[in-house]
Amino acid sequence: MTQSIAPKNGLNALLTPAESVLILIDHQPFQFANLHSHEPTMIVNNVIGLAKAAKIFNVPTILTTVTADRGGKLIKGLQDVFPDQTPIDRTFINTWEDANVVEVVKRTGRKKLIMAALWTEVCLAMPAIQAAGEGYEVYGVTDASGGVSAEAHEMAIRRMIMAGVVPITWMAVAAELQRDWARQDSAKAFGGILLDHGGATGTAFAWELQLLGQTAGTA
Repeated sequence: MTQSIAPKNGLNALLTPAESVLILIDHQPFQFANLHSHEPTMIVNNVIGLAKAAKIFNVPTILTTVTADRGGKLIKGLQDVFPDQTPIDRTFINTWEDANVVEVVKRTGRKKLIMAALWTEVCLAMPAIQAAGEGYEVYGVTDASGGVSAEAHEMAIRRMIMAGVVPITWMAVAAELQRDWARQDSAKAFGGILLDHGGATGTAFAWELQLLGQTAGTA
């Protein structure tokens, strides 16, 4: 099989809404129970922010769980972003070995895969490495994923980089999809995501909006 080589620099190395697919893997209660690389509430916040960004930029998003009858359904905040979408439930630990998931990706015709998962060292690394080997450009969202320890998370990221996977954070994904603040159709919604999920960035943005409001009100 001929493998394409993803660009490592230049404009084509950046994400665009038209080329991307988001795959969110196993953000379930069982997986959160042994999450120790990050504060769990941070991962909850970040993956919901990531999902909302994908939605406003019309990036096809695949939700998937593993043995949901034992591991639990997706966390409510994430499912609420796509209330009418039923996650693909798997038995395969490696999502990319599940034909249902791969077929959905292939139907989009897109080659840039954005992935986030619990846990990083298993449920993110395995499909990311395999998909990268099959010619996809894979981006692993490190702060919307987490491992059973800080070491497990870090080693998984190192392993994925060696396999050609690009590490990225959720706000970087959203910023690349927005690309230009003049795109008003999505800029307002993106600003709302930053307010709700952007942490200190959201706080600063809220303050800026408040100042603008006060200025406008006194002009």
